[in-house]
Amino acid sequence: MERLEQGINTLIEPLATIASEVIFFSVKVGGANIPLIVVWLILAGIVFTLYFKGVQLWGFRHAIELVRGRHSESDDPGELSPFQALCTALSGTVGLGNIAGVAVAVTLGGPGATFWMIIAGLMGMCVKFAECTLGVKYREIDESGRVSGGPFKYLPVAFARLKVPFLPKLFTGLFSVGIFFFGATGIAMFQSNQTFAQARNVMGGKDGFLGGYAGAFAFGLILAVLAGAVLSGGIKSIGRVTSRLVPFMVAIYMLGCSVVILTNAGTIPTAIGEIFVGAFSPEGVAGGVLGSIIIGFQRGAFSNEAGVGSAPTAHAAVKTKHPVTEGFVALLEPFIDTVVVCTMTALTIVIARPQIWLDARASGSAEDGVVITSDAFATVMPWFPYVLALAIALFAFSSVISWYYYTVKAWTTLVGRSEAKERLCLVIYCGFIIIGTMLTFTQVLTLADSMLFLAALFNLAGVYLLLPVVRRELRDYLQHRRVGRHTDDQTEVDAGVHS
Repeated sequence: MERLEQGINTLIEPLATIASEVIFFSVKVGGANIPLIVVWLILAGIVFTLYFKGVQLWGFRHAIELVRGRHSESDDPGELSPFQALCTALSGTVGLGNIAGVAVAVTLGGPGATFWMIIAGLMGMCVKFAECTLGVKYREIDESGRVSGGPFKYLPVAFARLKVPFLPKLFTGLFSVGIFFFGATGIAMFQSNQTFAQARNVMGGKDGFLGGYAGAFAFGLILAVLAGAVLSGGIKSIGRVTSRLVPFMVAIYMLGCSVVILTNAGTIPTAIGEIFVGAFSPEGVAGGVLGSIIIGFQRGAFSNEAGVGSAPTAHAAVKTKHPVTEGFVALLEPFIDTVVVCTMTALTIVIARPQIWLDARASGSAEDGVVITSDAFATVMPWFPYVLALAIALFAFSSVISWYYYTVKAWTTLVGRSEAKERLCLVIYCGFIIIGTMLTFTQVLTLADSMLFLAALFNLAGVYLLLPVVRRELRDYLQHRRVGRHTDDQTEVDAGVHS
């Protein structure tokens, strides 16, 4: 097994290095390394927010109403309720990044990185609004009621506007390659690997029950069978599971954060002060203020996946007659994922101040963010690392089942759609789940990260080209709402007259 892993890493390493250097190409400004792909994501947040006049602010209340089903009708076309679509998309973003990634951010970028992470989340809300509106606008529903949508459908339309014959198929194909490769390796393999690592750690480590390859294989097989049982039921099955799993796992995690924060209630003002002061005058951060901004924005953008093109695929399956309604629902994702969950993690660490975090800040290194977060909980609840292991397992499993839906859509875009081809994709995906518990394939994961943000490059380019379509959909929907309210008011008046 070790020789196999080394061989594959050696084989993939040159390609992974080239892809990483190109996709994550950085420029040094004021002592801070700025990855251009992060600038690409940040710029979209700024441009879209201005273009739609801050829809994430004035549309927030309406988004809540839509999730609650207040404006839904039983005959709306689609497969998922707005709440199920939201949970399915959230299950793909809320995960280890909110636990380990945030710990790394507040270590390398200082507490001030939290402030910039929140700003990134707020701007990412508008990006999700635009891309998920398009995901529904250009979806296709077959005779059986199954939905296909997202970037796989709107990117060909977007790039056709460039009037270059081969570009729509080429760019949509490259986007699909990125999503498929990241789903199979960066999600199925990596998430199962991390889930197994936590389970093995709480069950005696390498000398325990799960210490050998046999235990790893058995664990991976069980995880693959559980995932396969959910995934074989399609998006409706995924929606049912995530609509129950996501609120439960987020509630457990948020409760733990709240206990730590409230136990140290006296230090809350000091911690908040550190976050705001550190945002504009950080100490010990490479690149100073700019370094803190980049780290905060990078963590926020990477966590909520705004602009990557994954969420529009899930939202495309929603039951609605008006595409822009799902844009409103989708803007809640970065708020929940980044503004709420990531901020709670950051506050927990900054308030608890575990020794491992202080040491990591002093050394400028944060290799294991999960341990930092775990130790922050342990300062108040020594037993909570076991609960955290359960939370991580739930986060990982939810990511695995939601990302399969994106992966199979990418697969069928590349090879064509049939029942046999979809079954083959499920077998491949579950195979990577099992492999992930036994092997790491470090270079494969490096390549997977590059592929995900390659997808973001093409997705955002397509969304830019279709922004006028989103604005037209928004204008038409708001006009429909105004007419609807006028009709309802007139109906009430008529009823009063006749009575």
